[in-house]
Amino acid sequence: MKRYILIFGAAVTLWASGPELERARKLYNLTEFKESNQILQAIPEKSGAVWQLIGCNYYGEGEFKKATEALEKAVAADPENADAYLWLGRAFGRRAETSSPITAPGYASKARQNFERAARLNPSSLDIESDLFEYYLEAPGFLGGGLDKAQATAEAMARIDPAEGHWAAAKLAEKRKEYSRAEDHLRRAVEAAPRQAGRLVDLARLFTKQGRYQEADQTLAKADQVEPNSPKLLYAKADLYIKSKRNLSVARELLKKYLSSPLTPDDPPRSDAEKLLKQVEGI
Repeated sequence: MKRYILIFGAAVTLWASGPELERARKLYNLTEFKESNQILQAIPEKSGAVWQLIGCNYYGEGEFKKATEALEKAVAADPENADAYLWLGRAFGRRAETSSPITAPGYASKARQNFERAARLNPSSLDIESDLFEYYLEAPGFLGGGLDKAQATAEAMARIDPAEGHWAAAKLAEKRKEYSRAEDHLRRAVEAAPRQAGRLVDLARLFTKQGRYQEADQTLAKADQVEPNSPKLLYAKADLYIKSKRNLSVARELLKKYLSSPLTPDDPPRSDAEKLLKQVEGI
């Protein structure tokens, strides 16, 4: 019953905000973040949904301070919205990554708090559990991270999606330097989701880290067959080649193709691809 109440509430919010919100969403999905926010900022009475989309647009532009400010207004307007807390956690996480050593710990703690609040509100969301898992995996104990917490979250992910559960178990095994176990979990992730190129990229990334380049290339070739011309795959292949300092001319062309492709907010930002392209051109 609660699920249908939430859906009805979302519909009311969308209606109350009028067609402007829908137009802004379409622009957001085309990564036209500035244009989307121009529409949203003109709405006189902003709902939680409007503030959330404003924050997501700022996040897409790399304006993480403005993103947190807008998303804090989103959760204040709608304190039961798990997705708003998820995005607020992401924005604080990026502020932690891009700020000074003095301010970074505070932002990181806020990221964790918002991820945890999102997980309490919607424990069945794979996106939320995945972000929380990565925080626990990478953050030190004094910031609320830890492998025990990551393990528990990985188990929750496995209950939602077996392939993602194997991915998380592989990340944990790799963190513990149990590379054969990590490989086994990634192979099982591929078996569980054979039509997802991302699982094959994860396996190729592990091979690359071990210097097993022939196996990495064979695995990437399989990913090409699964999702040919996928922007995510173009970016991932270029990133792997650059990190291993090989196939650099191929990486350069992949990035150029990526930058000329139509992207969505789920794809790596154009700014990241531009940085990689500058990097490879400087090698």
